[in-house]
Amino acid sequence: MAIVVNVDVMLAKRKMSASKLAEKVGITLPNLSILKTNKAKAIRFSTLDAICRALECQPGDILEYKADE
Repeated sequence: MAIVVNVDVMLAKRKMSASKLAEKVGITLPNLSILKTNKAKAIRFSTLDAICRALECQPGDILEYKADE
């Protein structure tokens, strides 16, 4: 996959649990897990906005482009 979701990295930097983030963002833990494991096919801007607010970061801190080899 060319787009990598680095939610785990930001959670570690902010010393926040996944369940706390899910609660702050208003999504279920299974849906957050889908994002964290790069299995998501899409993300709503409203969800990305909520994650960035909760983690006090920019979208580029969470989403990364890696070219397929």
